Amino acid sequence: MIRDPKTQMSANRNKIPYLPESLDGLADIALNFSWHWNRFARELFRDIDPTLWHLSGRNPIELLRRVDPARLQSRTRDPDFMALFQRARTALESEHAEDTWFSENFPDLKEKRVAYFCAEFGIHKSVPIYSGGLGVLAGDHCKASSDLGVPLVGVGLLYLRGYFDQQLTLDGWQVDNEEPFDPQLTPLEPILHPERGRAIATVTLYRRAIHVGAWTMKVGRTLIILLDSNLEENRPEDRDLTQKLYQGGHQNRLCQEWILGVGGVRVLRALGIEPDAWHANEGHAAFMMVERVRELVETGVSLDEAVGRVRASGIFTTHTPVPAGHDAFAAEQIDETLGHYWSKSGIDRQQFLSFGAQPGEEPGTFHMTACGMRLSRYVNGVAEKHGRVTRSNWNHLWPNSQVDQVPIGHVTNGVHLSSWMARRMMDLLDKHLGRDWQKKMQDGTFWKQVLDLDDKDLHEVSKQLKGSLLGFVREQARQRWRDEWEEAVHLVGSGTLLDPGALTIGFARRFATYKRADLLFSDRERLRALLTNPWRPVQVVFAGKAHPADDAGKRILQKVFSFSRDPEFEGRIAFIEDYDLNSSDRLLQGVDLWLNLPVVPMEASGTSGMKAALNGIPQLSTLDGWWAEGYTGLNGWALPLASESRDPDQVDAENLYKVLEEEIVPLFYDRDSLGLPREWLRRMKHALHEGGAHFTAARMVREYAERYYAPAFRGPVEGDQPPTQL
Repeated sequence: MIRDPKTQMSANRNKIPYLPESLDGLADIALNFSWHWNRFARELFRDIDPTLWHLSGRNPIELLRRVDPARLQSRTRDPDFMALFQRARTALESEHAEDTWFSENFPDLKEKRVAYFCAEFGIHKSVPIYSGGLGVLAGDHCKASSDLGVPLVGVGLLYLRGYFDQQLTLDGWQVDNEEPFDPQLTPLEPILHPERGRAIATVTLYRRAIHVGAWTMKVGRTLIILLDSNLEENRPEDRDLTQKLYQGGHQNRLCQEWILGVGGVRVLRALGIEPDAWHANEGHAAFMMVERVRELVETGVSLDEAVGRVRASGIFTTHTPVPAGHDAFAAEQIDETLGHYWSKSGIDRQQFLSFGAQPGEEPGTFHMTACGMRLSRYVNGVAEKHGRVTRSNWNHLWPNSQVDQVPIGHVTNGVHLSSWMARRMMDLLDKHLGRDWQKKMQDGTFWKQVLDLDDKDLHEVSKQLKGSLLGFVREQARQRWRDEWEEAVHLVGSGTLLDPGALTIGFARRFATYKRADLLFSDRERLRALLTNPWRPVQVVFAGKAHPADDAGKRILQKVFSFSRDPEFEGRIAFIEDYDLNSSDRLLQGVDLWLNLPVVPMEASGTSGMKAALNGIPQLSTLDGWWAEGYTGLNGWALPLASESRDPDQVDAENLYKVLEEEIVPLFYDRDSLGLPREWLRRMKHALHEGGAHFTAARMVREYAERYYAPAFRGPVEGDQPPTQL
């Protein structure tokens, strides 16, 4: 049994072959992803070689492997650089301090631990094991847990071929290329068992043993363990099971989720990690709960008591009301793939299938979300409105309860401030609020101070961030023109013609039909008049990927692409290919207005608008997800809810044009004698106020700790309402 997986990572320092003696400790900074939200560390790496920092994709390990040793040595003679190095090292050392928010508020629980299972984690572009919002949210959850000292260990899968690299054909059809990455250029390190090498645990699929290895990734105080079936002991087809995120259709998804859930529990046991609370972030991880029931039954505990114990320490978060977002597997798939399980576990087939039974669906179908809800005492949606929608959608699991009595709560999502707020915005707050402002953010009155920021300074920061975005867009186009594009038409729609003085709207997210990226194109002539007005021009920057299996989403993306190439719009529509964590922060910091148009009530939360708000960018959105509780009337604009008797697309499109034409565009171009858009700047300040005061990951994780983790640590409570099927 490996008691401390951290001891396995000593070889990680060998990834960085040379460092001057005076920079001892720089490798430790690079090998912990906390550098990503430590602005002193980010500035430190950038100052080593700004050009190479950009060319490396802001990856400190690659930077340090490629930089000229003479250049590195010369930087040690710069006192400002060395002072920055000391500040970054001090920040890393502070992460080992025991005095944290959690230890102060829960001193009796600081030795406990929660296991946080998720199918994807978005920490940094160099480890592309995320597809979108779920993974980025999980990454922010881990970062905030580190900041607050919440004792959390993440468990996921290592997809060495990533999600996919997006390329568009000349007609705008998305091509899904592989996105392999080299672990040697990341802080990832394989855990080695003292006797079995890479094989830490086994699971059984198709009645054969699958060996599971594990890698570790440091995210501040938080350790993330990533499972991997790419081991020599496995068959070639089994080695491939975990290689690509959401690959291979429904059958492979079942195998991946089995490895995540069952393999995750067994790997934690092998490592000597004994969690006191278990958090399944979305239904992909629900098999983790089934495995824990099996463990107890195998020791002689009755099934009912085993379920009760598992429920008492279980937290389940659901992230979407969209049916396609909830995995369900046919009984035949379960029998073929997992049929060995009940023959050896003490749980018979009927009992196993009952965990995932979904009334109204085909008998024997195993529904992962239903399983997660049945085997968790604490269940939540990810926004206030989503909590209400989830209680209504899942009332059938508690048929004897009124909808408002269904025991499903909510914790509204939040975003990690230090990861998403631009350095220039942080510098502005330093200037006006003091350099220690981040230590005061929990003060209920603190964020009101941003309403008094100097208009001229805020406007200047906004212009600088837009300039940075447009420079990034041009450089991305230059690189793709060099490496991939064969036709000049690609350059036109890639953003090279964007105007730094025009009102710039950003729309970047997964291209799913309900997110309606094409709603803006409902009236071609009205849109053309809006964008090409020579006195008050408007431009729109789009980015995002459609799921590889979502042809309807790809068709919407193709439509947007075609408009970006249309000369009638004068280059004022751009599509940025291959949206990822490296390009998202540029967009979320550099546009003037963030646009979000989901069909109500299909958006569970959404977090992109929160990230924009932390950079003073107001949002225009339908009243769904977080915006239903975050919109104040001063921090952006909301489209009125469409009547049920009318076509929501038609109504929302009409209101979208009206708000843009009559309110947003005039307000942006309304300047005083100093050239300042005073009322627009007021909206920016209110956006920043609401984002910082109410929609950070720190607030989100504090709520999880107070409402769910601490109660789960302390054991069973009175008043539990399990679904009647149990």
